[in-house]
Amino acid sequence: MTHNIHLAQTTATPFEIEVDYADGIYIYDIHGKRYADLISGIAVSNLGHNNMRIKEAVKRQIDRYMHVMVFGEYKQAPQQELADLLAEVLPPQLNSSFFVNSGTEANEGALKLAKRVTGRTELVACKGSYHGSTHGSLSVTGNEHKKYHVRPLLPDVAFMEFGNIDELELITERTAGVIIEPIQGDAGVRIPSVEYMQALRKKCSETGALLIFDEIQTGFGRTGKLFAFEHFGVVPDILTIAKAMGGGMPIGAFISSYENMHQLTFNPNLGHITTFGGHPVNCASALENLKILTETDIIEQIEEKGQLFEEFISHPSIIEIRRKGLFFAIEMDSAETVQDIVLKCKERGVLSFWFLSNPKSFRIAPPLVISTEEIKETASIIHQVIEKVTTEQN
Repeated sequence: MTHNIHLAQTTATPFEIEVDYADGIYIYDIHGKRYADLISGIAVSNLGHNNMRIKEAVKRQIDRYMHVMVFGEYKQAPQQELADLLAEVLPPQLNSSFFVNSGTEANEGALKLAKRVTGRTELVACKGSYHGSTHGSLSVTGNEHKKYHVRPLLPDVAFMEFGNIDELELITERTAGVIIEPIQGDAGVRIPSVEYMQALRKKCSETGALLIFDEIQTGFGRTGKLFAFEHFGVVPDILTIAKAMGGGMPIGAFISSYENMHQLTFNPNLGHITTFGGHPVNCASALENLKILTETDIIEQIEEKGQLFEEFISHPSIIEIRRKGLFFAIEMDSAETVQDIVLKCKERGVLSFWFLSNPKSFRIAPPLVISTEEIKETASIIHQVIEKVTTEQN
């Protein structure tokens, strides 16, 4: 595909698959080649592509109405029903949702809410984190390579080492909010201990800092629970979600208690606002997506599928497999090896991808609906590619 200068690109070497259609775990290009999408469009298509129930929900809503007013001014059934179901499946202190358009917007809203509720200014985040590309979200992202060219960013941000209990001392009575991924995604699937997560919750409670869990990648079944924080026996003060939330449509949310969220309605009025947030079509898609996840046994199968994938992909040259559910980081000996594996997998019709903050690992996060036979077939291809790449190196 010839690069079109009229469409902005994010890298000099994009994958450039010219998509014709997608179905299930597969994407088909205009030449008829089939690719197994083992990255779910980067943590979006948890229920695969072209899900019939989601498509029908979208069509029904389109036939009724699309955008009618900025978020919050009109009563719209898709918004209300989605908010009600989220409150039903989440802990009681997470009962009020503010819908936005993306993950980075959700995090922007969460940071503002933490400052608004506490009256404080300091934010604490983790080294190795990724929270988005807008100025506020980038300010709490622990990857200097992504930030240096757009400084200055938000002041009064401190960074602690992820998983290190001793560094929780950075959280004090000055701290408005602590934003953290329960499992770090773009650092390469870094999983903290239960002890660390519970100590974090305790420290935030003691200091009055609001604990923000960024579940933009880990939410909606990816790790074998509806939300990753369920693995640790802790509940945040604010939850941010997006990516897989919409079933393929763009939507995000930040969620807290009604008491917290209500503070955005006064001093000033319209303390946070969005034009397209809570778009009725996107909410209809997200609602159907959540219904499928909660009404079926898809999430109950995730850990078994993850174990099977790990079994079939295993190879002596793999340094480490870090995994929770169907969220994998496969660590190799070098970034060059990872690059070679990812590109050769693409040639074989299997899509894996890199991590922003961990070039020695590659990402596997297939749709949760992947079948046993699809796991065996695609994992075996990755195993074969690893064998070929490492043999050629030697």
